[in-house]
Amino acid sequence: MNNRVKADAALALCTLVWGATFVLVKNALADASVLAFLAVRFIAATVLMALIFRQALARTTRAEILAGAWIGVFMFGGYVFQTVGLFYTTPSKAAFITGSSVVLVPIFHGIFWRTRIGVWIWLGAAAALAGLYLLTVPASGLGQLNRGDLIASGCTVMFALHILFVGHFSPKHSPGGLAFYQIAMTALLAAIAVPLASAMRWERLRFHATPELWLAIFITAAFATAFAFSVQVWAQQHTTPTHTAILFSLEPVFAAITSLLVLGERLTGRALGGAAMIMAGIVATEMLGGKPVAADSVE
Repeated sequence: MNNRVKADAALALCTLVWGATFVLVKNALADASVLAFLAVRFIAATVLMALIFRQALARTTRAEILAGAWIGVFMFGGYVFQTVGLFYTTPSKAAFITGSSVVLVPIFHGIFWRTRIGVWIWLGAAAALAGLYLLTVPASGLGQLNRGDLIASGCTVMFALHILFVGHFSPKHSPGGLAFYQIAMTALLAAIAVPLASAMRWERLRFHATPELWLAIFITAAFATAFAFSVQVWAQQHTTPTHTAILFSLEPVFAAITSLLVLGERLTGRALGGAAMIMAGIVATEMLGGKPVAADSVE
């Protein structure tokens, strides 16, 4: 088995792990408040990644720290919107909403760097937007819109900006250092937000240390963050951006399958049609819109 096949298999495994964690996090939120869960998860991931990337961190620069911190701000915002939304909605819906962030990346790139936005990118964005409407808005109308779906939609902008700036900074810095500092920044902001949100009465602090909660923290910190980011750094050196984009686009599909098997979640025909349109929009953007833009996952 050559390195390209190994790399594709490794990225497929990462995507499967990321998709499955939507169900894990959904269940964990029964025992922990959103910010408390995120703080513990990312603090643990920061410690693990410090061990994994210790050699890269020994050669770090101030510019690399600042770049990672800047990316971490968007990562933190994305996870807050995603996880709060997941508390109120289903894993499948949250995953497809999150995945739709990919179609915004080339649009933001065109706005910020004044590059041409091709017709396939606009068509992909239109398909994803129509798919989001079908997925989240019931046939009875906007009055029955699940607030979790609305909140989770906020993560699409934050994760799109995160992907965009990872792509901007990654050629200038070591992958390990950049991965570590964005995770560390997310952990820092989550830790600061916990007492602040409690004091402002935005979110009541909860953390019931059940075995299920610790299992979710372990899997999301060790496998979905530290392990997956480390594997991704290696794998993307041995495969093509197109392969990476295709594999990462399967994350919401794996999330839907996991949610069906574990929680028995079944999307309605309308919602399935919306999910299919989102996937079509992602594929159109990634495969036909020019250079693939999916720099990394958002789970």
